[in-house]
Amino acid sequence: MTIDTIRQDFPLLQKKANDQLVYFDSAATALKPLQVINAMNEYYFDYPANPGRGEYDLVHRAATAVEASRAKVAKFLSAKPEEIVFTSGTTMGINLVADAFVRKHLQRGDEIIIAESEHAANVLPWYSLQERYGIVVKIVSLDMNQRLTVDILKHHVSLKTKFLAFSDVSNVLGTKTDSKSIVSFAHQHGLYVLIDAAQSAPHFPIDVVELDVDFLVFSGHKMCGPTGIGVLYAKYDLLEKMDPYLMGGGMSLKYAKDFSIRFAPIPHRFEAGTQPVAEIIGLGAAIDYLMSIGFDFIHQQEMVLRNRAIKGLQAIPFVKIYNPNAEAGIITFNLEGVFSQDAATHYNAHHIAIRSGQHCVRNLIDYLQTDGTLRWSCYFYNTEVEVDAFIEATKKGMDFLDAFFR
Repeated sequence: MTIDTIRQDFPLLQKKANDQLVYFDSAATALKPLQVINAMNEYYFDYPANPGRGEYDLVHRAATAVEASRAKVAKFLSAKPEEIVFTSGTTMGINLVADAFVRKHLQRGDEIIIAESEHAANVLPWYSLQERYGIVVKIVSLDMNQRLTVDILKHHVSLKTKFLAFSDVSNVLGTKTDSKSIVSFAHQHGLYVLIDAAQSAPHFPIDVVELDVDFLVFSGHKMCGPTGIGVLYAKYDLLEKMDPYLMGGGMSLKYAKDFSIRFAPIPHRFEAGTQPVAEIIGLGAAIDYLMSIGFDFIHQQEMVLRNRAIKGLQAIPFVKIYNPNAEAGIITFNLEGVFSQDAATHYNAHHIAIRSGQHCVRNLIDYLQTDGTLRWSCYFYNTEVEVDAFIEATKKGMDFLDAFFR
């Protein structure tokens, strides 16, 4: 296996029109390999039927493919297939837990703890519960190493604290949380725990049994899968305590004019309506693809690239790096005195795609004491040559911006 061989799997990287493209925005969304695209196209070409809505062969094949993907996700997480609920993404998964479980089991005055580094998807659903139902949201600071730790939680957990939600890997800092120790501590104090694994599922192996986590969510599009599909894992006994989030076809076995409803078995009662069948199949193909690459290789490649980029950036005097030490392939930085979106136009002029702005993490931007940042994020299909092109473009940043604003 070589990087050149891997890059041949990604159509975007093989187009002559993209010869100069350097894609360093995989934390926003990863590129899609042919294996995923072909699996989705096979569904559309060969068996584009609606699972569970008919008794003919195409329906059966589609339903079988969906459940095969569910089994792949379960194996990927070391879970059981019945503990896997398909969602539209991480955001929907967290909203589902907030509305279908937390709202039902927490009372006015009970507390939810989140860290200041959380993405909006893991902040705003809890804010909504506070506004509508009086459930209190407590935002806790990170330690000096930019991490949420057990020691921090010891100062904030009270008898009123019932729920903890945190990201396994920060989408801005790239720091890896010691999730197992935090889950263990939380359970010792009677808290339910949700892990946002949007930035860790593409890069690190996850074992929900070993973690003993109650809820875990992630999105397909950040791990070489399609957009519009994600996963909620929940312990089966907790799924039994949850109300359906959406009502409609496929999530009930029977309903009558007396307003009685008999729900479908778990997890199907949480999957109302026609599901994104092609995307579910694509997610299964993405998992197959990542497992064929291997997480050891993925992490090793990311760290080689990140270390090379950090070394190059540290040699440039006008670059400010906010997270020099991180376990994921993310670097958050600024060109000093330059608005991040303006700097991003410079990189775009050099055919380099990176993220700029607040990255949907308003609280963390306050913590970093800036209006916005640039975010460089790599994946296993990037190369050292691309890193060098990024560094050379950075060196020219001030010259470009001086001319741009002159």
